[in-house]
Amino acid sequence: MSLSTRAIAAIGAVVVIGAGTVGISIAHAADQGKPDEHVVTLTVGRSSITSAPFCYNDGKALPQDVLAKCQVDAKKAREANTLPSTDVQASDRIGVGVPPSVADRGWFAFTDGGAQGQTPLAQDTRGTTWSGSVAASQVLNSSGTTTVTVVEADQKTQEILGIWYFDMKTQD
Repeated sequence: MSLSTRAIAAIGAVVVIGAGTVGISIAHAADQGKPDEHVVTLTVGRSSITSAPFCYNDGKALPQDVLAKCQVDAKKAREANTLPSTDVQASDRIGVGVPPSVADRGWFAFTDGGAQGQTPLAQDTRGTTWSGSVAASQVLNSSGTTTVTVVEADQKTQEILGIWYFDMKTQD
């Protein structure tokens, strides 16, 4: 049985289109670049949200005036409900994850709730990318919205390098 010229042309076209699609897919995937190294993840229950730093200076220390402005800007963003946010229930567990580049320098995380006012989620954490999880009931405040603050700090120099904020909105 011999193949007709028309059948050979059709098979050739399928092969060329298939090879082109694979080539474009590989080029597209290679062009995606590295993931943002400074994205922090807040996990609440079975869901999570990520965010780039609210205040950051390309890995250099944030000067005191910039830190003060950052706090003012964060307060305005909180009031405007523009911080990354997620719902939380008292029965949920909460954890924070950071990329290895942040863990290498050191970081800590806390909330503006709980019995002590500021409740640590992670403290003196260097080399660790996960805070572990804590019961939400231990870190929530009574206002209905609890802010989680994550700080990248060089543990040798005590300089603050980046700050992330998340809001957790308490659900009944």
